[in-house]
Parts: sequence; structure tokens; C-alpha cells
Amino acid sequence: MVARQAEGVALLRVLICDDHTLVRAGLRRLLESFADIEVVAEASNADEAVLRTRESLPHIVLLDLSMPGRSGFDALAELRTTCPESAVVIMSMHDDALHVREALARGAMGFVVKEAAPAELEIALRAAAAGRTYLSPHVQAPQLQGFRNGARGEGNVDALPRRQREILDAIGAGRTTKQIAGDLGISVKTVETHRARIMEALGCRNAGELLRIAMRLHDRP
Repeated sequence: MVARQAEGVALLRVLICDDHTLVRAGLRRLLESFADIEVVAEASNADEAVLRTRESLPHIVLLDLSMPGRSGFDALAELRTTCPESAVVIMSMHDDALHVREALARGAMGFVVKEAAPAELEIALRAAAAGRTYLSPHVQAPQLQGFRNGARGEGNVDALPRRQREILDAIGAGRTTKQIAGDLGISVKTVETHRARIMEALGCRNAGELLRIAMRLHDRP
């Protein structure tokens, strides 16, 4: 993807997705006050975020998690599949480890809490553009260390609880979160919680790593 040039400087193209019009307006004004950052599109829900990203091809999607209809998690998962060149930075009111782990598991390159300072948001966007993961200091809790620093691989699979091994196998078979929930008779939220714990146990940095491990295990004779 080639950024548009302004006086010889490559602009960082950003799409904002939040269901509140005033929030989007404030974010647009803030982002465009940063040097070399251009807001190319806005979206108010998950479906619109995917559509606008396909149309405008931003370098970064700044995505809220809590929206009417499909959640930001749903948008994130679809964006990583359909628009892999657009990095996603989550900006959310939630700062608990579960939300952060799930965002990282689905491929987010950053997680910024909404009460963060403006400079922190700029740092997160530029880090994502450079291929680095950024987490707000608010969410860099000790309980995330296993997720961030664990050894990635298949060796820890046997230590997983039976339910998590079932979910891992279903992921390897290509089942969606909703399908897995239906197959096992549990809620979607429970599946998402188990998946986050699997990610931590296996030390996967993103959903792609988890999927590769799951597929290899599923294909074993």
C-alpha cells in the first residue's frame, strides 16, 4: 500500500470507527492535528468499518469495541482476513485483561484506553504503522505477561483442559466461534474466554499463530 504524498511526506491514512458521532468528530480533529496523519474515512458500526476499510484502504483502523450490532471484535476478525494490510488499533473504555487478550488474539496491533492522553494515541498509531504492538500502560498488567512472553508452540497443548483442547481442535477444523458455541452447548462469550486462555497457554501473539497451531494439530493422523 502506498501512502499519498504531501510535500514529499508520506501520510499515515487512518479510518475511525466509533458509534458516537461526537466522538468520531473529536478523534478526527485530534488525529488531523498530528503531523502527517490523514483521516480518510469514518464508520459507525462493524459492518461499515469493514466496508469503508475495503474502499479507502487505510494504513490504520482505529476501532471501538462496544457498538450496536456486531462488536468491534467481530469487525477485527473480519478485517484481519479481508484487509490484512490495514493494521488495527483498539480504542476502548474496557481495560481488563480479557478484552486486551482477545484483541491481541484477533490480531490487533494496539490497545489504547479512552482516558489515555492524546500523545499516547499518536504513539500507538505510529507503532502499529511500523509493525509494532502498543499497549496502554493501563493494561500492561502482570496478568498479561504470560500472554506476551510465553513460549509459542504445540508442546503445551497436552496441559490444556479437555474443553480447551476441544475448542482448539474445532478452530483447526475451521469452525467459527458461534459454531463452536453451538456444537459444545456453551455461550459465545465462554468460547471467547477459553480461546483467550488457550492463546495465553500456548504463547500465541495473534490469531494467525493460534490458527496455524490448531490446524497442524487437527491434521495430525
